[in-house]
Amino acid sequence: MSSMFFKSAVDLSKDLIERRVSCEELVSLFMDRIEQLNPIVNAVISFNREKALQKARIIDNKRLRKSEVVSRCAGLPIIHKDILCTVDFPTTCGSRMLKDFVSPYDAHVVSVLEKKGLVSLGKSNMDEFAMGASNENSFFGPACNPWALDRVPGGSSGGSAVVISAGLAPLSTGTDTGGSVRQPAALTGVTALKPTYGLVSRYGLVSFASSFDQVGPMARSVADCAFILQEMVDYDSRDSTQSNRPPVNYFDDLMAQGVDLSGITVGLVKEFFPPSLDADVLSVVELAIDELRKMGANVKLVSLPKVGLSVPLYYVLSSAEASSNMARFDGVRYGFRSTLPFNSLDEFYSNTRGEGFGVEVKRRILTGNFVLSSSNYERYYLRAQKIRRLVSQEIISVLSSCDVLAGPTSPTVAFRIGERAENAIDMYYSDIFTIPANLAGLPAITVPCGFSNNLPVGLQFISSHFGEPCLFRVGHAFQCRTDYHKQYPNIIS
Repeated sequence: MSSMFFKSAVDLSKDLIERRVSCEELVSLFMDRIEQLNPIVNAVISFNREKALQKARIIDNKRLRKSEVVSRCAGLPIIHKDILCTVDFPTTCGSRMLKDFVSPYDAHVVSVLEKKGLVSLGKSNMDEFAMGASNENSFFGPACNPWALDRVPGGSSGGSAVVISAGLAPLSTGTDTGGSVRQPAALTGVTALKPTYGLVSRYGLVSFASSFDQVGPMARSVADCAFILQEMVDYDSRDSTQSNRPPVNYFDDLMAQGVDLSGITVGLVKEFFPPSLDADVLSVVELAIDELRKMGANVKLVSLPKVGLSVPLYYVLSSAEASSNMARFDGVRYGFRSTLPFNSLDEFYSNTRGEGFGVEVKRRILTGNFVLSSSNYERYYLRAQKIRRLVSQEIISVLSSCDVLAGPTSPTVAFRIGERAENAIDMYYSDIFTIPANLAGLPAITVPCGFSNNLPVGLQFISSHFGEPCLFRVGHAFQCRTDYHKQYPNIIS
């Protein structure tokens, strides 16, 4: 039975189409799995068996009637990160501030996937308002890494990564602001894509840092990510940052290609291999790069001197945007409201925000307010914006002579829960290799590439704007040659 939980979404789709399993049966199996394992891994914040089964029966009836065109992904279970607005489930953003909030509308991505027939099982755990790299900042407690329950799954989309790794669903959505789908995917041994900024609608995504945030898929394989991205990309005029590009058949085009990488140039980023890089991670990634060479890829060393500025640059800019976005949560219109006595509206706001937000969110708000203050605006914020442009130009320039850039996704394997909780700087540097793609708005994908002491290691590829097909080609070729993405944690199988 465990094989069903770890089947690819593509294979499950075939099973549904050929009626080897009904949607109702499939949904029921995964709901049983969630009820069995979620008390252990704490990956899912909310779920609803009856609503999911009701939708599954509708899909089954449509397939039986054959009178309606049914999407090939119809019937596949999916779990959404709890930062995407949903009518059927609360949208908490992992925060006390929104613990009882139910949105009056669905995020565009949620709506599009539901129209295609995917069945939402529930919402996944996450760092509060997506601010974190370990999932320890959640009001609902940390999610646990299925490979070692005393270790973090990464963040902020930690719950969405655990959902795939633990076999609670074949597909999940996450959001990536500074690495939040890629880093947890790497630490839990799954595949995840951060699309080009503007490819997927952000409407209904509760914003953390609006110029960085992007919705992305998480799954067992590159093929699965291509399969679901093809359904996620749908132009939405309500998101002014979305690109209105002609549709791309990501999955079909990928399946039509071979797995040879001749003619592909892979740039190994020198700065992604610093002396401080974990020795086991380095060894695993070097072996993975050797596999790319064996597949015909031209691998060359490239340098991005300015990416060393990425982490401080990101935290100046994202905190500034966060301080603005978090201002809407005041306890007046919706969300948590303090019951402490107050003598003025300002005191009420202070009480509500002080109790409703966690430590890390308050730290980012204060940082953002500091860099946006009149005395610091030019010194920090404006300077950071200028340097962001320089870093982006440097990366794009190097990509003009490479198809993809490559390196480790995370500098370490999953660390123990609580190990970095008191050291914000160490935690921030967990995203040192993922942030550059967000600064430049570039697409990036992570694939499992091996293990260190039975803990997964991820390999990251970055490509040019709207270069998702190239990422899929390279990542899929690697997965056709290796089986790391097919391994799952025995601890909960």
